[in-house]
Amino acid sequence: MNDPTIEDDTGLSEILKSAKTIAVVGASPDPGRDSHRIMKYLIGVGYDVIPVNPNYEEVLGKKCFPTLQSVDKAIDIVDVFRRSEFVDQVAQDAVSANAGVLWMQLGVINEPAARYASDHKIKIVMNRCIMVEHRRMIR
Repeated sequence: MNDPTIEDDTGLSEILKSAKTIAVVGASPDPGRDSHRIMKYLIGVGYDVIPVNPNYEEVLGKKCFPTLQSVDKAIDIVDVFRRSEFVDQVAQDAVSANAGVLWMQLGVINEPAARYASDHKIKIVMNRCIMVEHRRMIR
């Protein structure tokens, strides 16, 4: 199978424009963390952002869910702030949650997880920052 990742601007723009709900896996209440800063940005530009992290009850005033499967609404994008070696489980969880896109943040690369999710009809974006791409294409 060829590389399943979406790299072209048309595909990325389509994902960002059509998405409404983004689950941030690895969300943190620490303002010094990228996940916190980017989650705050995504909320500010109008997305319904759902923090996912079993270690917290709330992030940025939003209820934090322990797993993707425990989220009680449809997820358009799963935005992953976990180390690459943990993305296999996140990909399986994204499939279980019927997510539309698995978005691995800058520096997060896991080809087997990408193939697994793609084989289950989930679109893949890998090694890209959702905030950088949104600013570049949408704003």
